[in-house]
Amino acid sequence: MVCQECNQRPATLHFTKIVNGQKEEFHLCEKCASEKGEMFMLANPTGFSINNILAGLFNMEPKIQQTQQKNPFEKQEILQCNHCKMTFSQFVKTGRFGCSNCYAAFRDQLKPIYKRLHSGNSTHKGKIPKRIGGTMHIMKNIGELKLQLQDLIANEEFEKAAIIRDEIRSLDRKLDETARGGE
Repeated sequence: MVCQECNQRPATLHFTKIVNGQKEEFHLCEKCASEKGEMFMLANPTGFSINNILAGLFNMEPKIQQTQQKNPFEKQEILQCNHCKMTFSQFVKTGRFGCSNCYAAFRDQLKPIYKRLHSGNSTHKGKIPKRIGGTMHIMKNIGELKLQLQDLIANEEFEKAAIIRDEIRSLDRKLDETARGGE
């Protein structure tokens, strides 16, 4: 998508403004967004960057850590990835990890961010597309039922296990029917 202002550069900022029930969408490049910053409530004297928005998600955590530090003369431990040697402060500035191991190295700092991004949840579960959702949901149910079946057998609850076994067979037949005949 091309910037709506200059019609030259690719749009990197997609902004939706809703005022009195009327929805307006703006698609701007970084340069036009910085020039029109006040209009879009993104005024920044040093220039606008998408990384600044991402870094804004992380501003909360370092301040909390500073207030919790007991001794001001105590040397702060620098949080760093053991694999790529990227520090958390470098990540906050760039908005990008140095490697896949950074997720594990900065796990505790990322939890509040995940919760903010995922409406209070710390994990992203994803969605299944509707066109293939029927078979995916059936396969997921079969997997869950097989786990329940194993637990029931281990606990020697054979009557309940037989009921679960029959449900699995029923779902298997349904899965075969949708595979042969389509949805």
